[in-house]
Amino acid sequence: MPARTQLARVDLRGRTTTTAELRAALPRGGVDVDSVLHQVRPVVEAIRDRGVEAANEFSEKFDGIAPTTVRVSADQLQRALDELDPAIRAALEVAIERTRLVHADQRRTDKTTQVVPGGTVTERWIPVARVGLYVPGGNAVYPSSVVMNVVPAQTAGVDSLVVASPPQAQFGGLPHPTILAAAQLLGVDEVWAVGGAQAVALLTYGGTDTDSAELEPVDLITGPGNIYVTAAKRLCRGLVGIDAEAGPTEIAILADATADPIHVAADLISQAEHDVLAASVLVTDSVELADAVDDALTAQLDITKHQERVATALSGRQSGTVLVPNIDEGLRVVNAYAAEHLEIQTADASAVAARVTSAGAVFVGPWSPVSLGDYCAGSNHVLPTAGCARHSSGLSVQTFLRGIHVVDYSEAALDEVAGHVVTLANAEDLPAHGEAVRLRFESLAGGPRQDQR
Repeated sequence: MPARTQLARVDLRGRTTTTAELRAALPRGGVDVDSVLHQVRPVVEAIRDRGVEAANEFSEKFDGIAPTTVRVSADQLQRALDELDPAIRAALEVAIERTRLVHADQRRTDKTTQVVPGGTVTERWIPVARVGLYVPGGNAVYPSSVVMNVVPAQTAGVDSLVVASPPQAQFGGLPHPTILAAAQLLGVDEVWAVGGAQAVALLTYGGTDTDSAELEPVDLITGPGNIYVTAAKRLCRGLVGIDAEAGPTEIAILADATADPIHVAADLISQAEHDVLAASVLVTDSVELADAVDDALTAQLDITKHQERVATALSGRQSGTVLVPNIDEGLRVVNAYAAEHLEIQTADASAVAARVTSAGAVFVGPWSPVSLGDYCAGSNHVLPTAGCARHSSGLSVQTFLRGIHVVDYSEAALDEVAGHVVTLANAEDLPAHGEAVRLRFESLAGGPRQDQR
């Protein structure tokens, strides 16, 4: 008999907690990005100073191989697609189609507001000019991350995209062929064989490839990565935009006695499979369900491929079962936790899900598992972690757009409000602001009107 798997329990029944106490009581892991900044800073600075030469040195050190050229050739991209397993290609095509369908409805249109006759403010939506999309290596292969990063960028109208992914010794210094195939399938013709912190730095500063071709720097970097990638994003932020400082993946499941414990256990394991730091949290008002889920975890873990990784994640301080007196309190708990992925497996799951206010994505009912969202729901799986869903959104078309206000006032429209501008400028002790308006209309102060030529 395998050893029983039992999630650590936090019992909130019979307790009244403040929001601060609730956040402190919930299972939470995370990583200390500050702890590796001293290791990552020299990498970023070396690439700033020496470009591709330094990047390839770090690729050799961390990935065991340096690519012949950083940029993958068009022939290599096409070859990867030609040799892709047809079943994988078909699955990727479905994922791309559905993701494009959902993200097409996120497009923004320019909007002009007439404030007064002769005075308008237009909000224009301009795509970021050039974007770097990072796709990690590590424990798994992530062609789905290519889809989730590329589709919203393309939908936003980004003209220049580069996908960066670590070189693989197994593939002669190229990124994994499935990554290359996914890029080719999406029409991305620029892929760099560089990973980790060195990828973020090279995307930020650009450089000259080993064949003397220019590697142009980007304006925005998106995509998940390990703690070193996150630290490099922090160091480069400002020189480039970033989507987020992503932490380890999370799933929370709000469930009652109607939930199937086998489904719940399978979904908790599915996220624990990612990483030993992954968080799997069950929130329930049913002790019987909690016990049954532990039994199901024990049975399923015995046949799970990545058993050691999953077991480590499930036993970590970031994972556990939270017992609540009722589903209303359960909602308060999951809103305070603000999970990256939140499943609702309760009676009347749609109504319960409608009351969720903080989650990266919500999966409603027994037939909407997180795995569906990872691949083929049409939603985006690049989502906020570590409670950031309380204030931030996942990757979307909006990530790749900039709103620019265009102010267009006529002489008469400015004249109408000029006195208020002067008054507010003086109230803030910024008189030159007022002068910039008054000097256009000296008649406001009793003097002759300026020649408007």
